[in-house]
Amino acid sequence: MVSLSVLDLSPIPRGGTAGEALQHSLDLARHAEKWGYRRYWLAEHHSMPGIASAATAVAIAHIAGGTSTIRVGSGGIMLPNHSPLVIAEQFGTLEALFPGRIDLGLGRAPGSDQRTARALRRDRANTAADSFPQDVLELQGYFQAAVPGQAVRAIPGEGSNVPLWLLGSSLFSAQLAAALGLPYAFAGHFAPDQMLEAFSIYRREFQPSAQLAHPYAMAGIGVVAAETDNAAQRLFTSLQQQFIALHRGVPGQLPPPLDDLESFASPQEISSVRHTLREAIVGSRLTVKRGLEAFLERTRVDEVIVTAHIFDHAARLRSYEVLASIRDEINKSSGNAPPSGS
Repeated sequence: MVSLSVLDLSPIPRGGTAGEALQHSLDLARHAEKWGYRRYWLAEHHSMPGIASAATAVAIAHIAGGTSTIRVGSGGIMLPNHSPLVIAEQFGTLEALFPGRIDLGLGRAPGSDQRTARALRRDRANTAADSFPQDVLELQGYFQAAVPGQAVRAIPGEGSNVPLWLLGSSLFSAQLAAALGLPYAFAGHFAPDQMLEAFSIYRREFQPSAQLAHPYAMAGIGVVAAETDNAAQRLFTSLQQQFIALHRGVPGQLPPPLDDLESFASPQEISSVRHTLREAIVGSRLTVKRGLEAFLERTRVDEVIVTAHIFDHAARLRSYEVLASIRDEINKSSGNAPPSGS
């Protein structure tokens, strides 16, 4: 049983602009809605030349305003960069504009280097991550109905009950999501080492809450589908190059694919990036179907959120279209509809 969603960083291809990237994101979201994807999330990253989704709430409004039914949200908002009140107001406003369609995924990492983190939230750059659990609780409080005498209120926001998710790439957020009774998403697309352990902890320690009665786990993975395995592997080299450049300390725009990755990187760099991206499912329709089925059996997740950093926009659309048809085939063969989720 498969429920699929989209994770988008609005990648800026080499030679392109942020405006073009955001328009491509909207086009992808409209197609994803038509193809039955459950939600469309955008991620917060700062000071990155190849990512256009830094002002995440603004990008969410752009996507939600151009679509009709698909849920739109953050995957995620890096809460250490912001005051909880500001996020409550932003997402309360989004919920007021697009009722019943907004998700708020929260991450603990800054999504940037330390200098950028200080520029974003200068008064708390060194302590904000440590106060993440308290900030999540404060944020939850702003979304609840106001009580008499409450001094600080989020308007819009209060009483909207925007669904919160916790995101993570380690065990910390799994434990916190379980303790708070929140849905949990793991960043398997770039930090897969502790993924299975995190899901195990989350399910074992989950405490029901007003938002969620049972654990709900989502995994982020990369998927690149094309006509042949070789064609998909070639498209995948764009993301591999981008990760290698990031590790070299020279992040840039999404580069065009290469016929030979060895011409760009050393064997050690290639080995490292393959480890980092080892959960990615890359190949022809049959290869992707087998890979997705194996991933679902191994992780038992309720939902998969898919990222696809592909240089050519048409090829990116085609990859998501093929994946949607694979989902439909799997669900038809199992006789199941996707779960309702959160």
